[in-house]
Amino acid sequence: MGLLVALWAVLASVLACAGVLHAGEQPLSRIAIRRATVAVADSASVKARPAVLGLKGQSSDWVTIEFSHPNPSNDDWIGVFSPSGFSSEICQPENWEDLPPFLCTAPIKFQYANFTNDGYNRTGKGSLKLQLINQRADFAFALFSGGLSAPKLVAVSNKVTFENAKAPVYPRLAQGKSWNEMTVTWTSGYSIKEALPFVEWGPKGGHQMLSPAGTLTFGRNSMCGSPARTVGWRDPGYIHTSFLKELWPDALYTYRLGHRLSDGTHIWSKSYSFRASPYPGQDSLQRVVIFGDMGKAEVDGSDEYGNYEQASLNTTKQIISDLENIDMVIHIGDLSYANGYLSQWDQFTAQIEPIASTVPYMIGSGNHERDWPDTGSFYGYNDSGGECGVPAQTMFYVPAENRAKFWYSTDYGMFRFCIADTEEDWRPGTVQYKFIEHCLSSVDRQKQPWLIFLAHRVLGYSSASWYEIMMGSYGEPMGREGLQDLWQKYKVDLAVFGHIHSYERTCPIYQNRCVQDGSNHYSGRFNATTHVVVGGGGASLSPFRATVPYWSFFRDFDFGFVKLTAFNSSFLLFEYKKSRDGNVYDHFTISRDYRDVLACSTDNCPRTTISV
Repeated sequence: MGLLVALWAVLASVLACAGVLHAGEQPLSRIAIRRATVAVADSASVKARPAVLGLKGQSSDWVTIEFSHPNPSNDDWIGVFSPSGFSSEICQPENWEDLPPFLCTAPIKFQYANFTNDGYNRTGKGSLKLQLINQRADFAFALFSGGLSAPKLVAVSNKVTFENAKAPVYPRLAQGKSWNEMTVTWTSGYSIKEALPFVEWGPKGGHQMLSPAGTLTFGRNSMCGSPARTVGWRDPGYIHTSFLKELWPDALYTYRLGHRLSDGTHIWSKSYSFRASPYPGQDSLQRVVIFGDMGKAEVDGSDEYGNYEQASLNTTKQIISDLENIDMVIHIGDLSYANGYLSQWDQFTAQIEPIASTVPYMIGSGNHERDWPDTGSFYGYNDSGGECGVPAQTMFYVPAENRAKFWYSTDYGMFRFCIADTEEDWRPGTVQYKFIEHCLSSVDRQKQPWLIFLAHRVLGYSSASWYEIMMGSYGEPMGREGLQDLWQKYKVDLAVFGHIHSYERTCPIYQNRCVQDGSNHYSGRFNATTHVVVGGGGASLSPFRATVPYWSFFRDFDFGFVKLTAFNSSFLLFEYKKSRDGNVYDHFTISRDYRDVLACSTDNCPRTTISV
């Protein structure tokens, strides 16, 4: 066993150098904060201004850091800590025989001291402009020497805080369990003992009503391992969800988040708006954006290691710029890449706020949300950094029967989306397999002709190098074996996956054969499901294998997302857009009268083989 572990370590190192491994490295994980020591220099200093942020009610603001060090070096860096009393926290040793560390809380972000300061090594003086978001606590800035592997605390700044650090922030819309229900989830620093959460909402320009919100949170002991339980832990605050019901189809609504304090006063967010979902089967223009594996990045350039998730800013920028032409977003797993550093969830929800506060932001579960050994996840890896799904299922609402199980269906007008959870067992005989078949078989194709299957890991086809080297396959082992008959039987138009950080589209394929040639236009009867990998939302790209399989019609080693546009019940436009410019680089259309699909209702679809 020891030899196997050693061989795996060598292989992993080689693959990482070759750019094949795509799991990523959380930038904060590079900081050996538990090895930190004190090297305070009297002549060193760090000053931050302004001391109070968000004076106009905004949830993000800029702060200027000025610092000096008598013995500067290229390894010096500034860490942003929140709460500000990071050095006073009582640290517990990870092992009983170890001494307690001096510091046990990772910064929420960091930047090297010589960033934009070319003369720092000569003068020992520099400044940085950093963007902070409201995260329910105050901030302090610390100057370290010794690099990230052996940090030495040199100086600490004054405290900086938002005017109302507890304010309600970062609303996330999601579809409810019925077509005419919208849910609003947000974060605040108010417990239910301090204030009652609610949403004030109503038709634009019409009567406004109040809907109460439920409140959830989680503690350190809910985490399954390190770093989420140790250096990455940060109090998540309180997560509130309200259900806005009996909406009129396609109507425009306004809303704002509220908290009623014990003295009767109210704390308000700014006002937002959304458009209610169309009635199932409604023949109108309907547009949905899909991608996976985005992550988050800092607009000030901090926290970046090898630009691992920098492209996520381009993805969000392009979606925001086209938001008037988007009705819903589906992010199919690997959301924030917090990987056990809980502060990053706030930063992710802040980055997507312009999108998620305006259109439903539906999510799937990925390995970086769920996977952790011995916790019930299908894969026993440590990709979640000890989170084991808890932050994701608390921070976001999904219309699932069990929020710990991220499989669910959601209808939007002429679309039926069946969203599977690849981090839980999906094979025949399991509860999830039964859900998948029920989701596919129970849809009324007269009302919702466009049937889409989505999951994080590639249960279909991918020519990525990662699958070739790690699995010796073209997708997850056991993936399509149990599902391809369902896709064919129930005539699934598209199967969309993430996990592989690039874009690929297949021919309409079944049982490893192209039932129809790849094309930019399909018409007539349904032949087979087209498989799409769209995991290029922002995390570092995944290369392809050198040879192109016969079933791979289009592939692109770049960041991007997919947009589906249903013009009516018989014409669908599929577009792949690059995040760098928002232009279309692959597309196809489907035009069908769907008489063959309408002949297929619950449990009476004839079995189809490649010989038919």
